[in-house]
Amino acid sequence: MSSRSRRRLNRPTTHARFQAYGINHLRALVFSLGKLYRAPFSSLLTLLVIAIALTLPSILYLILVNLQQVTPQWDRTAQISVFLASSVADDDVPALATRLAQRADVATTEGITRDQALEEFRTHSGFGDAVDALGENPLPAVILVTPALDTQTPANLEALVASLNELSEVENASLDMQWVQRLYAIMDTLERTTLILALLLGLGVILVVGNTIRLDVQNRREEIEVAKLVGATDAFIRRPFLYGGLWLGLGGALIALLIVATTRILLTYPVQDLAALYGGQYGIRGLTPTDSLTLLATGALLGLAGSWITVGRHLKHIEPS
Repeated sequence: MSSRSRRRLNRPTTHARFQAYGINHLRALVFSLGKLYRAPFSSLLTLLVIAIALTLPSILYLILVNLQQVTPQWDRTAQISVFLASSVADDDVPALATRLAQRADVATTEGITRDQALEEFRTHSGFGDAVDALGENPLPAVILVTPALDTQTPANLEALVASLNELSEVENASLDMQWVQRLYAIMDTLERTTLILALLLGLGVILVVGNTIRLDVQNRREEIEVAKLVGATDAFIRRPFLYGGLWLGLGGALIALLIVATTRILLTYPVQDLAALYGGQYGIRGLTPTDSLTLLATGALLGLAGSWITVGRHLKHIEPS
C-alpha cells in the first residue's frame, strides 16, 4: 500500500471531525457548569447581581405594557362633544349620530337631544327653576363621539375634531386635548427611560460577567500556560470561559424571571382591589412566553459577550515563559 493511500485511510472523516467538535463543546459546557456548582456562594452572588440588573428593566417594561393595555379602557375620557347647530331638529339627531358612527375613525356615538340635555341639566345642576324661568331650552343637542382605538393619538384626535367641525350640522366639536397629550408624553418618557435603563444595566451585566471571568482567567493562569505548552489553541482554552459567561447570563435571567413572576403575583390582588374601588376590573399582565424567551436569550448573550471580551483581551497576554 502506498504512503498516499495510508494517509487517506488515517485521515478522519468529516463526520468524525464534527463529532469530535461537538464532544469538545459538550465537555466545555458541562465543565463550566460544574465550576459554578463547585463555588456556590460566589456564583450565587454573581447570579443575583445579574438578576437584579435584568429585573429592573423587565419590571419597567411590564409597567409600560400594562399602561398601554389599560389606556383603551379610558376611551370614554377621550369622547368628543359635538354640539349641533340650532337648526338641527331633535328628530334628526339619531340619524346624524348613526352617520357619524359609520366613519372609520369613530368607534361609537351617542346622541343627546335638546330635551334630554335639559332634563340631565335639571337633574344634576340644581338650577332647574332658573332654566324654567327662561321660557325656552337654551341647550343644544349633542353627539358624544368615541374615537376608534387606532385614532386615539394627539395628532389623529386633532384631525378628527377638525373634520367634525367642518360639517354643516355642527356648531362646535371640542375635546380636552391636554390630558391626551400628557398621557402620551408620560408613555413616551417611560419608553425612553426603559430603553436607557436597559442599555445601562445590560452594560452592567457585561461588566459583572467580564470581571468574574477575568478573575477566573487569572486564577488559572498557570493551567493556561501549561495548556499552551502542549499545543492547545486559544479557541480550545477560550471555550470553557465562554460557556461560563453563558451560564452566568442565562442563570441570572432565569432568576430575574422568577422575581418578575413573584412581583406580579404579589401585586395582583392589591391592583384588583384598587380597580374594584373605581368600579372596574383589571388584571396585571405578566411576561408572555415570547417575552420570557427574549429575556433568557438576552441574559445569555450578555453573559457570552462579557466573557468573550474579557477572555479575548487577557488570553493573548498569557504565554508560556
